[in-house]
Amino acid sequence: MALHIAVDVVRESKQSLTSQIQRFIRKEIAEGILHPGTRLPSSRRLADDLGVSRSVVVEAFGQLVAEGYLEAVRGAGTRVVEHLDAAAAVGPVVPALLDQGPDAHVPGVRWDLRPGGRNFSAFPRREWLSCYQRVLNRADATDHGYPPLAGEAGLRSELAHCLGRLRGVRTGADQVMVVGGFAQTLALVCAVLAQEGVEALGIEDPGHPGQRQFVRDSGLRPVPLPVDAEGIDVDALVASGVRAVLITPAHQFPTGVKLSAQRREALARWARETGGWVIEDDYDGGLWYDQGGIRPLAFQREAPDRVVYAGTASKTLAPGLRLGWIAAPRPLLDQLLRVRARQDLGTDTLTQLAFAELLRGGLFDRHLRRLNARGRDRREALEEAVRRHLPGARVIGRAAGLHAYVRLPRHADEAAVVAGALARSVLVRGGAAFHARPHAAAPALVVGHAHLPCSGITEAVREIAEVVRGR
Repeated sequence: MALHIAVDVVRESKQSLTSQIQRFIRKEIAEGILHPGTRLPSSRRLADDLGVSRSVVVEAFGQLVAEGYLEAVRGAGTRVVEHLDAAAAVGPVVPALLDQGPDAHVPGVRWDLRPGGRNFSAFPRREWLSCYQRVLNRADATDHGYPPLAGEAGLRSELAHCLGRLRGVRTGADQVMVVGGFAQTLALVCAVLAQEGVEALGIEDPGHPGQRQFVRDSGLRPVPLPVDAEGIDVDALVASGVRAVLITPAHQFPTGVKLSAQRREALARWARETGGWVIEDDYDGGLWYDQGGIRPLAFQREAPDRVVYAGTASKTLAPGLRLGWIAAPRPLLDQLLRVRARQDLGTDTLTQLAFAELLRGGLFDRHLRRLNARGRDRREALEEAVRRHLPGARVIGRAAGLHAYVRLPRHADEAAVVAGALARSVLVRGGAAFHARPHAAAPALVVGHAHLPCSGITEAVREIAEVVRGR
């Protein structure tokens, strides 16, 4: 392999070239710039790159091997030795992921029930590869240049069609922007709101703890608003005096409740009468397997001039794609684009074009049908396991998405259940972690289930039940 390495040598130095190469590589390793296991170029290749005799590099490598900095592996070349224990290389977990705090590490557990987009086993590999291959085969020079800031026209058009068909969103291609996931959506929206003099953003309570912190770090004050069986409390929103609110109306995160028709009307009326903004996070809009069968339409259609609709491929495909979209009124979209122009130069073109191909050919719809069938099986397995092994507990919310909210018996000590489950190799988050006022919350668990086998869900719930029973 024709590997390269940047080595700084000075020919006019009194120090020999061999010593300079040794000192440079030794220093790069000590400072963590050259990482354990990094392969280096062959002595012949590095000698050619530096314009020196091969014997100079051979001698330098030999000395570094003798000192324990490098190792020569037959058939695999020369590489930096593995100084660090593999376990020591595991970095800290993002605080929002675990209840144990910002310095917690992911333990080795058998069943990981955290919610999130870890459903990669269901990723449509063959279809995605086929779409990506077709895109590469017909791509021209413009497709390899900087993308349009709002996104590729073909994808924006397909998204407008898809969102209208699947979610009832009232939008056109000229009102859609492609972004790098919901995190970028929220960053852009918070920046525009701040420009408009908005100082606070209403958020659902319970809600996503990471979003609360994100809003705060973006310079806005998050204002928790209670959620009940009908969704966000609009009366509390009115009383709060905020001018913008972030909601998950179709499948509230994390409780899973759907915003009721009465609340939808009240929220739309608030937006129109006050000139307030609603940010609709439709984070798992394509994943709906409730026995009622009919997916709720997007809230955006109730007040399209006052709603920023945001979707993402993180739950339906994979979070690593960093692919999301915004549908917004044109004047607001222009403001979002101006803010974005100061942050980046758009979203990866080839990924956009491949996703457009997936949408255009109906392959995405077929993928959603498979995901929903899989999700329904996992949800039913969870409900059956809770009925059988956790008397007094119940799964609430609509059957959708990748997680469920399990209300524990009143007598249960949520923190003790979470800790006890971890001791039994089950990693699960307590409901309190999602509440702005955790001590007032009824005991509950937020269970990510769609990525597990049905037997694994049953076994994990059985272990949790043993903890609840005090065994």
